[in-house]
Amino acid sequence: MSNLEPLIADLALILICAGVMTLLFKSLKQPIVLGYIVAGFLASPNMPYMPSISDGHSVHLWSEIGVIFLLFALGLEFSFKKILKMGAAPIIAAIAIIIGMMYVGSLAGQLFGWSDMDCIYLGGMLAMSSTTIIFKAFDDMGLRKERFAGLVLSVLIIEDILAIVLMVMLSTLAVSKEFEGTQMLMSILQLGFFLVLWFVVGIFLIPLFLKKAKPLMNEETLLITALALCFGMVVFASAVGFSAAFGAFVMGSILSETVEAQKIEHLVSPVKNLFGAIFFVSVGMMVDVNLIIEYIVPILCIIAAIMLGQTILSTCAFLISGQTLKTAMQCSFSLTQIGEFAFILATLGTSLKVTSDFLYPIVVAVSVFTTFTTPYMIRLAVPAYNVVARMLPAKWIEKMERNNTEETEETETDEMRQLWRTEFKNFVFIMLINSVLCLAVIAIMYLYGAQLIYSLLPEPWSGIATAFVTLSICGPFIWALMRRGGNSDNVNRLWNEGGHIERIKIWALAILRLAIGAAFIAYIIGNTLPKSGLLGIFAVIAIAFLIFLSPNLEKQSNIMTKTFTDNLNEREQAHN
Repeated sequence: MSNLEPLIADLALILICAGVMTLLFKSLKQPIVLGYIVAGFLASPNMPYMPSISDGHSVHLWSEIGVIFLLFALGLEFSFKKILKMGAAPIIAAIAIIIGMMYVGSLAGQLFGWSDMDCIYLGGMLAMSSTTIIFKAFDDMGLRKERFAGLVLSVLIIEDILAIVLMVMLSTLAVSKEFEGTQMLMSILQLGFFLVLWFVVGIFLIPLFLKKAKPLMNEETLLITALALCFGMVVFASAVGFSAAFGAFVMGSILSETVEAQKIEHLVSPVKNLFGAIFFVSVGMMVDVNLIIEYIVPILCIIAAIMLGQTILSTCAFLISGQTLKTAMQCSFSLTQIGEFAFILATLGTSLKVTSDFLYPIVVAVSVFTTFTTPYMIRLAVPAYNVVARMLPAKWIEKMERNNTEETEETETDEMRQLWRTEFKNFVFIMLINSVLCLAVIAIMYLYGAQLIYSLLPEPWSGIATAFVTLSICGPFIWALMRRGGNSDNVNRLWNEGGHIERIKIWALAILRLAIGAAFIAYIIGNTLPKSGLLGIFAVIAIAFLIFLSPNLEKQSNIMTKTFTDNLNEREQAHN
C-alpha cells in the first residue's frame, strides 16, 4: 500500500468538513462562509475529538493563494472607474473611519493598561475591515449589485490602499519610536506612482494583447493567460514592496475594463471558490478555545468596541460624505469585522518585537467572532434603521434623507468656475499620467538600458546615446506635458468669454506645462551629460523647442491617447 502525502490527506479532510458544513448551513439558510469557519475549527488540532490536519504550513500557503484569488475576483467585479464614479464619498468615509477606529482601538488598549505600542497596533488592526469576508458575505447574500454594497467595496479598496501606508508608518514607529515624515511621504508617493503606472500601462497593453491573441483563445488558454497575468502582477507587486493580494486586485481591476472580463470572471470562479474555501477554513483553524477562555474579557470588550465603533462612527462618516441615513447604516453595519489585514499587522508587530505575545490570539478570536456575525449585522441594518427612524425627529430624518446630488441652476460666474474646475482636473490628470510614464522610462533606462549602452560605447558617446534613446521614448509624453489640452474647447471658451484673470490663469498653466516638460529634459541631459554646462542649457532649450513643435510626436501622442481611451471604454462600448 502506497503512502499518502500529508498535504493530500489534509486537503481531503478540509474538503470533507467544508462540504458537510456548507450543505448544513445551506439547508439552514445561513451564509456559507460561516460553514467554512466551523469546518476549519473541526479540522484543526484544537478539536481533539476529530481527525486534524498534519501540515499546517502547507494549508496556510494554500490559504494565501485563496486570498490572491479572492482579491483578483474582486478586482474583476469592481474596477477603479467605479470608484471614480462614486466621487469623493468613499474617500471621505474611509479616512474618517480609519481615524475614528484607530482612536477606539487605542483607547480600548489603554483601558486594559497595555503598552503604548500594543495600543497603537491594536488601533491599526481595528481600523481595517475585511475585504474578503465582506465580499464573500455580499456574494452569498446576493447583495453585490446593491448601491450600498458598491459604496462599501469602494471604501474597502481605499482602506486596503491606505493600509499599506499605515503599515509603513507603524513599522517606522516601531524602529525609531517616532513617525518619520519623509519616509511616510516617500511611501505614499511610491504607492501613487506604481498605481498610476500599473493602471496606465495595463490598460494600454493588455487589451491590445488580448485582441491579438483572440484567435488563439479558448476557455483553457484564456484562463491560463488571466492567471498568468494575475500572478505576474503578484510577483511584481511583492518585488516593489506591496502585498501579493494588492497586486492581484490591481490586475483584476485592469482586466475588468476589457471585453473578456465577464468570461474571465466566469472561468476563474471555480478556482476562486476552491482556494477561497481553504482560506476561510484556515481562519476557523485558528480558533483556540483555551486562549479564548483566558482572554475572554479583552476579547469581548474589543468585539463591543468594533460593533459600536463601526456602527456609530461609520454611520457618521457616511453621513458626512453625503449619504442618506439608510445607506449610511447599511454601509456601517457591513463593516463590523476585522480580517486579513489585522493578521498581517499582528505578525508585523510580533516580528519587530514591539507587541506583546497575547495580542495575536486575541485578534484571531475577535476576527473569527466578527466574521461569524458579519452576515447577521448586514441583515440587521434595515431593521435598525427603522427603529432609529421612528426615534429621531421627523425634521432630522428629512434633512438626512435629502438627496445631496440635486442639481442647482448655475449663474454665469458659477459656470466659469465649473469650467475652470474641469480644466484643472484635466491638467492634473495629464500631468500625473505623463510624468509617471516619463519617470518610469528614465528609471528603466538608468537601471538597465544605460548599462548596456555604456558597455558598447565609450564616453561621451555613451552618454549622448543614452540621452537620445531616453528622450526618444519620453518624447510623446513630454509633448503631452507641454501641449496636451492646451487648445481644448474649455480653454478657448475661458479665453474668449472670460476676463483678464482667466487669461492670466491660462498663461500661468501654459508656462507651468513648459516648465515641467523642460525639467524632464534637463534632468535627462544633466544625468547623462553631467559636464555639459552652458552647452547643456542650450541643448535643453533646443530640444524643448523641437519637441513642442514636432508633428511626429504630436501624432504619436494622439495615437497613444486614443488607444488608451478606447481600451478604457471598450467594455462599456461593447455592451451599448
